[in-house]
This record gives sequence, structure tokens and C-alpha cells, in this order.
Amino acid sequence: MRYLALIVLTATVVVSAISVIYVKHESRKQFVLLQSLERDRDRLQVDWNRLQLEYSAWATHDRIERVATSSLALHAPRTRSVVLVTR
Repeated sequence: MRYLALIVLTATVVVSAISVIYVKHESRKQFVLLQSLERDRDRLQVDWNRLQLEYSAWATHDRIERVATSSLALHAPRTRSVVLVTR
């Protein structure tokens, strides 16, 4: 009976040790994944900020007017051609 209890306790300790090793390994894998995802998030945030800056540069009134006059041959209407519509 004593040997059976010793074998059961030994098996329990071994299983517990293996479980601790497994959980620690999984924890490290998850931490590596987290770091990778955080790097991706930071890279995407930098890209997003760059795109917002680029968008604001492309959407300035001066640039839009320049493109309208040079590329599209548009011009502002003369004052006498403008009709004000009121309700």
C-alpha cells in the first residue's frame, strides 16, 4: 500500500512538472506572438500617420485649384455669370 501511494505521488509530481513546462512554453509562444502583433500595430500606425499627412497635402485648396486650372482647364466663373439663388 505504501509503495502504491509513493508511485501515485511520484506520477502526480511528474505530470505536474510536465504541465508547468508545457504552460511556460505556451506562455512564451504567446508572448512572442504578442510582440510580433505589437510591431505590426506600430508599423501600421506609422503608415496610417504618413497616409494622413499625404492626404492632407494632396487635398489642399491651392493644389486642387492648380490641378483644376492646369490639367482640367477649369476656371472660376466671372462675377456677372454667377447667379445667387435665395429661397
